[in-house]
Amino acid sequence: MTRLYVVFGVSVMAAPSDVFALPRKMSQKKNRFNGCWRLICDRSPKSLNATERTRRNILMQINIFANKPVLIAGPTASGKSALALQIATQQGGTIINADALQVFDCWEILSARPGRDERAQAPHALYGHVGYHEDYSVGHWLRDVTPLLTKDRPIIVGGTGLYLSALTEGLADIPATPPEIRQIADGLSLDRMIAALDDNTKSRIDLLNRARVQRAWEVQEATGRALAAWQDDTPPPLLPLSDVTAIVLDAPKDWLTPRITKRFDMMLDAGALDEVRAVLPVWDPKRPASKAIGAPELIAHLRNEMTLEDARDAAVISTRQYAKRQRTWFAKRMKAWHQLHVSSTDLSTAFTFNS
Repeated sequence: MTRLYVVFGVSVMAAPSDVFALPRKMSQKKNRFNGCWRLICDRSPKSLNATERTRRNILMQINIFANKPVLIAGPTASGKSALALQIATQQGGTIINADALQVFDCWEILSARPGRDERAQAPHALYGHVGYHEDYSVGHWLRDVTPLLTKDRPIIVGGTGLYLSALTEGLADIPATPPEIRQIADGLSLDRMIAALDDNTKSRIDLLNRARVQRAWEVQEATGRALAAWQDDTPPPLLPLSDVTAIVLDAPKDWLTPRITKRFDMMLDAGALDEVRAVLPVWDPKRPASKAIGAPELIAHLRNEMTLEDARDAAVISTRQYAKRQRTWFAKRMKAWHQLHVSSTDLSTAFTFNS
């Protein structure tokens, strides 16, 4: 199968497997636009202007096969769910959630779960199936997703990189944390827990993320073994990266920031404050569900601790900070994934759908 590639005005027919022969093919065009492949494909995407990024993505089209699982990662508000729906409606498949907050039944609006119209267009799974008071971790998610992998073709989408890396790289079988250990950890400061960890573990986790640090401390305290040591004995993954089409959306800050602001305003208009008000009587900041961005800020407003405008601004800032952490994590851990630069890519030209 050949495909038409257009680079700086030069049309070249090539098989997908021969894309990297394009410089030679283009030299046959009497060296017109000589070096353009090197210009747009050997440089870092961040150094390209919008036109160059678009042409680079045309050259690097992503093949989507109907019988192959698809994984989609990306920062919050980058358009992951819309892309998953596009693939599902084009080829079929079940859209499976890989977002740690969209699993909770209390956060339909605040977590930006797919709406009723989207859910009517394709099957969706693992959205809103966990109660507010329940604990839910990457281990729970892997157990829930496992039976879905052998049914309808999975299209797994979310911004929780730990879920996706556990799926494609494996997850250590660490015993559950005893309640008494969890209670002790809840009362410790972040600095004290970090000081107790070994250097190897500290190098692998986000030391600014209390949940990640506390998890590492609890594992070490409960098992007498460092989290890094458990991870080094990780079993084979459920879904190796070689068996999937893995896409990570690259959303630059300048493009993403206004989308984040607009989306949170839309959440408020859609009733996010009422959603949080329903949780207020049972609110516990230590619950996993309470980590939803915007929830603590709106709780503070409902308790008359800040104005709605201040809560809105604080939530937007928190979302932007979260997106930055996501981008950093994806850049570090997902180098082998297809990189899709959403700020400059026409999604209608970014993919080739194959049966």
